[in-house]
Amino acid sequence: MAYNIRKRIEIEPQILWYLVGLITADGSLSKDGRHVDITLKEDKVLQEIVKQIGLDNKITKKRGGTGTITHRVQISNKSFYDFLMSIGLMPNKSRNLEKLEVPRKHFEKFLRGMIDGDGAIKRWIHPSNRNEQWSLSIYSGAKTFIKWLQEEVEKNLGVTGKIHINSGKRNNNRVYVLKFGKMAAKRILQKCYQKDGFGLKRKYKAASGCLSSSTGWTRSKTLSDVPG
Repeated sequence: MAYNIRKRIEIEPQILWYLVGLITADGSLSKDGRHVDITLKEDKVLQEIVKQIGLDNKITKKRGGTGTITHRVQISNKSFYDFLMSIGLMPNKSRNLEKLEVPRKHFEKFLRGMIDGDGAIKRWIHPSNRNEQWSLSIYSGAKTFIKWLQEEVEKNLGVTGKIHINSGKRNNNRVYVLKFGKMAAKRILQKCYQKDGFGLKRKYKAASGCLSSSTGWTRSKTLSDVPG
């Protein structure tokens, strides 16, 4: 079912739940009750989002402290803002986010948005056996949220990941990393990164590399059958 962001304008589920994942990772809700910001390195996805939801918002550039340039779009719509709040998003979510209400049938779309925003698909060569290795990591500053995401991935996709902590100089700089090994990553990416799916081309290319790689073994403790 499509979601009405304005009269006569609908966001199709493929875009909507990807967008929810992207906002969860790389977006923010203002305290004014109507503005939603999304920031990405690439502007093409933001352009497509604006086009798909039928808005005429401008995409602006932002320069970070290290000189890096990112792109930002701001959506001003109270109905959409209220929808995001109703499923569990909030202002100042970085440390406070808990669980979200994501329908099972749209979970993979949401997860792709999360990976595009706060995920890393990495490849390296094992120093001992010279085999190609892959991993998938998703980062968050919210402990309760990353635990919820770990449980939802296992429940919906039959994949087990481990949570690690990257600590900064202060406790409030902690980043929680949900990490999946090669076989687990391949199952997740196969489900989330369909050829005609919406999202970052850069992440799709990385996902395709992982999916086309040789596994080297046929069984893993990180994989289980999905109920139903």
